[in-house]
Amino acid sequence: MKVSFCTLGCKVNQYESEALAERMTDAGWEVVPFGQAADATVINTCAVTAEAERKARQMVRRAAAASPGAILAVTGCAAQLRPETFTGLQSVFHVIGNGRKAETAEAILSHFGEKTSPPLPTVLSDTFVLSSFEPMEIRKSERTRAYIKIEDGCDSRCSYCIIRRARGPVRSKGRDAVATEAEKLVAAGYREIVLTGIEIAAYGKDLGCDLADLLADLDRIPGLVRIRLGSLDPALLRPAFIERLSGLSRLCPHFHLSLQSGCDRILAAMRRKSNTGQIREAVGLLRRVFPKSAFTADVIVGFPGESEEDFAATAAFLKELSLLDFHIFVFSPRPGTEAASLPNPVAPAISAAREKTLAALRADMRREVLSAHLGQTVEVLFEDFRNGLSIGHTANFLEVAAPTPHNAHNALAQVKLLSCDGLRLNGTVVRMPL
Repeated sequence: MKVSFCTLGCKVNQYESEALAERMTDAGWEVVPFGQAADATVINTCAVTAEAERKARQMVRRAAAASPGAILAVTGCAAQLRPETFTGLQSVFHVIGNGRKAETAEAILSHFGEKTSPPLPTVLSDTFVLSSFEPMEIRKSERTRAYIKIEDGCDSRCSYCIIRRARGPVRSKGRDAVATEAEKLVAAGYREIVLTGIEIAAYGKDLGCDLADLLADLDRIPGLVRIRLGSLDPALLRPAFIERLSGLSRLCPHFHLSLQSGCDRILAAMRRKSNTGQIREAVGLLRRVFPKSAFTADVIVGFPGESEEDFAATAAFLKELSLLDFHIFVFSPRPGTEAASLPNPVAPAISAAREKTLAALRADMRREVLSAHLGQTVEVLFEDFRNGLSIGHTANFLEVAAPTPHNAHNALAQVKLLSCDGLRLNGTVVRMPL
């Protein structure tokens, strides 16, 4: 039997799809690429924007066309928020919310174990009644860097965001369970672990601990070379927290900030928990504690009421922070959020122009940040091999390519940086373990 997966959206969804795929292979199924003929397909949906929901419906129709008669199971945030939009679509037999996502595999397996006619579409889960983290783990990953989902849900009330409704309250994976999963991944050969969640800054608030406690646990695991953090709310980055990070030997000095805007007026309208002064202070302190640190971020353009002056303030603040990279999102009104009904919407053409302006700024900043490292010798974890080049990342997330005689996947190499093409650094290997 064959199963395929289509995963949309965030790293949390990617982790969850990997966990479901492992469950299916444990049951003897073969996982095939999405779009190939399969007996069952799982579409793990996103709802962060209206476009993400539209794409989810498109992928359901594409899966039905690729495998007529296959069983489709739809899960994820769009399925949680609007299950009725999927139950009537061709070949959809299961619509499963985020709270019981692990049951997606069991629903498919049970379906094929039945001798009767296929069941009617089934809606499972109400994420809001959950009080604990849904057990889920992976033993392997398709990526060189393995994700571990440490937390689900969000207690913040950002005015633009629908994900709190889709994921429910903060629920954390136990510290021992995270450490055990990390140990298994290290034993399987993974050198780098990425901690992910809906709001990892809130990790442990339901357990009586915090993210720094968990990082200290992981920092003691033999054989684990790198610990990388997923997206962080800048409100977490207080001096006391950063001081606790300073004693960690394996933490990657790469910090991805859930920034959203560089204008205090817009940050307040978004109901964010930090202002630019606090963010500036946190970034400055991190750079002093971790001199080789690099920063990436998320930014929204076209938020209701964003004036030209507000946008200019955001662009100036991004440039001031000297970011390695940042993701640009055009504001998408989500029904049921406060921002959806705010006055003074920004015209789509203006939002598109602002997105283009920031994209040009991003390209200039990336080239500048990368070029500052020329001449240095850095450690690179190689992840890919194309056209005679091994490609990977440094601990601070600089992308580096270097010629190697063979695929150096998962090797930690010392590379001297010689040139920059604007997107990545190019160099030559000066030392690599056999």
